[in-house]
Amino acid sequence: MKSGPIIIIEDDVDDQQLFIQALKEINISNPVRWFRNGREAFEYLASTSDQPFIIFCDVNLPGQKGTEFKKQIDEHKELRKKSIPFLFYSTSADQATVNEAYTEMTVQGFFKKQDDFSDIRNQLKVIVDYWMTCRHPNTH
Repeated sequence: MKSGPIIIIEDDVDDQQLFIQALKEINISNPVRWFRNGREAFEYLASTSDQPFIIFCDVNLPGQKGTEFKKQIDEHKELRKKSIPFLFYSTSADQATVNEAYTEMTVQGFFKKQDDFSDIRNQLKVIVDYWMTCRHPNTH
């Protein structure tokens, strides 16, 4: 559902605050669920009846890389059925990781975090606007 929560998996509190502020400035009213690691996010996703709108995940996370977390989602039958758009949003955007994300997982995007707040806000606006208008299996 387009009004479902936006999931952020990000261990850096400063980045998380910038992300949330940018969403507020572009008038996104979806609730935001923030997790510091993939384990916490997976527990939530596997147990909630919520239909998240989108997942933004960092690549470098404590305990489990974001790529490992995404593979875990892909292997979970019920989570795959939810067809939650999954985007990597990370400072780590080397070509090998980008290739892995697109060839070994079902990601819908890979974005490099911007340094300037205005650029962050503009980038998130483009991403959210796209998914608000995009049709996918759980569009209602």
